[in-house]
Amino acid sequence: MKEKIKSLIFSNVETTKGLEKKIELIQSITSRIIKSLREGGKILICGNGGSASQAEHFSAELIGRFKKERTPLSALALTTNTAVITALGNDFGFEHIFSKQVLALGNRKDTVIFLSTSGNSLNLIKAAEVSEELGIYTIGILGKGGGKLKEKVKLSLVVDSQEVPRIQEIHSLIIHIICELVEEEFFK
Repeated sequence: MKEKIKSLIFSNVETTKGLEKKIELIQSITSRIIKSLREGGKILICGNGGSASQAEHFSAELIGRFKKERTPLSALALTTNTAVITALGNDFGFEHIFSKQVLALGNRKDTVIFLSTSGNSLNLIKAAEVSEELGIYTIGILGKGGGKLKEKVKLSLVVDSQEVPRIQEIHSLIIHIICELVEEEFFK
């Protein structure tokens, strides 16, 4: 068991080291979030499964606090309203649970962030297409090569891994880096 634990730690460390090549992308994502918030927009975040939880975590860090006591920043995880999600899924199909919310809540000042380990979830792809139609800036924080979503968003950061656990671990790190940088920018 010790060797397995060492192996998993080493795998995480190696995947994390790969982020060094993505510093400019993290900076670009952060700058875009800051731009939306400065212009009175909000950050809409979505994902499925573990990525849904990460979307909620990301939103909570922006609204509540990351490290500083401060004024809330405008963010919304599109994964949290079970009545909306189940109604949309039942009435229109699961592939529309995020796109309908973007239609209802999004505007040109906003940024929509898609968290996905595969980049191939139809509900995220449809939401990216609707965002594009509305002129809303889109960002993908992805894994496994980025999938189809990589081509649908304006800016994408793809974690260099095929392993879902490693991708999600690095997504959490990216989210924390972004939240710290955004918080420092607004609350120096």
